[in-house]
Amino acid sequence: MHSSAVFLIEFGAIILGLGLLGRLAARLRFSPIPLYLLAGLAFGEGGLLPLGTSEGFVAIGAEIGVVLLLLMLGLEYTAGDLVSNLKTQYPAGIVDATLNALPGAAMALLLGWGPIAAVVLAGITWISSSGVIAKVLGDLGRIGNRETPVILSILVLEDLSMAVYLPVVTALLAGTGFAAGSVTLAIALGVAGLVLLVAVRYGRHISRFVSTDDPEKLLLVVLGLTLVVAGVAQQLQVSAAVGAFLVGIALSGEVAEGAHNLLAPLRDLFAAVFFVFFGLHTDPASIPPVLLPALALAVVTSLTKIATGYWAARRAGISAKGRWRAGGTLVARGEFSIVIAGLAVTSGIDSDLGPLATAYVLLLVVLGPLTARYTEPLALRLTGRRVRGAAPEAGAGPDALAPDQEASVGRP
Repeated sequence: MHSSAVFLIEFGAIILGLGLLGRLAARLRFSPIPLYLLAGLAFGEGGLLPLGTSEGFVAIGAEIGVVLLLLMLGLEYTAGDLVSNLKTQYPAGIVDATLNALPGAAMALLLGWGPIAAVVLAGITWISSSGVIAKVLGDLGRIGNRETPVILSILVLEDLSMAVYLPVVTALLAGTGFAAGSVTLAIALGVAGLVLLVAVRYGRHISRFVSTDDPEKLLLVVLGLTLVVAGVAQQLQVSAAVGAFLVGIALSGEVAEGAHNLLAPLRDLFAAVFFVFFGLHTDPASIPPVLLPALALAVVTSLTKIATGYWAARRAGISAKGRWRAGGTLVARGEFSIVIAGLAVTSGIDSDLGPLATAYVLLLVVLGPLTARYTEPLALRLTGRRVRGAAPEAGAGPDALAPDQEASVGRP
């Protein structure tokens, strides 16, 4: 059979299967992400029926999926929102890094992998998955919730921290000298700062340049601009996700609303492809030998992420419900953790690090949507008496929610 015909059949089967899984998840009122991942496992390396011809296209589609997920999140908030949240939430970023990086470093040292592996595994356990969390927030209808800006602030702080972390890890793995590593780090920080400055100061001009009444032209310009910025950012050792998010932040008003409506179907398509791609590159046979340490690490860092989100939301004056939702939503790990693990595997630092990271991320990328949905009701059921009898939160302003209330913020 002709290769193009095989490609069309394989990729068409993937999309059709994703559609059916999405319908099943909707009937069960459940996030489709775990089903997408399991489908990827079934048709990936060591799976039931490995794909061949369409794998390269799926890889590109997965990268586009992450970019679109972060672009759509950025469209929900203004540059002023971003700066304000970063200024108020940076202590949460410090708490996040401390609570969630230390367990990974400790595990690597306990397994005897050495200090460089400890730095690598610390990053894997520290960084939440912006892609998974963006999808979960949309699936659960929480984009406008009071706790969502807190979640996004932590994610942005993590992503911006990657501009420092990734060059450092790359230099450590390559054995690069201090001078060369410092140059790489300086370039990464400069690019991240420049993109942020342009988004904050010149967002109105960018929106005016992009604005058009023709939906086709608006779609092409916004999508093209986002991919160019994301690609340049990644080439300069800054996360493509950060670049895409800041493009979304830079757009405002009618341009943001129009772009959101046009890009939503594309986001859903390529985001699904991203989760399938993750499963495709996981060999099920490599998971059992490292399952126990990965499971222990997943349990510990799930609790530390919940504690991080709860503390950050409480500090922002969010109600008990919102605090638990924030903590549960942050549990998922994904694309950044896999990128970090990939760097380590390529350098040959330890043969077990890659499978451990894969098993760990797979556990939490499946568990993350569950904790996002069920942490709040479970926690409130366990602490119901204390919450109902609690006095109003100290320091909570007049806009703080009562424990049984909801609210919405952000762009419509």
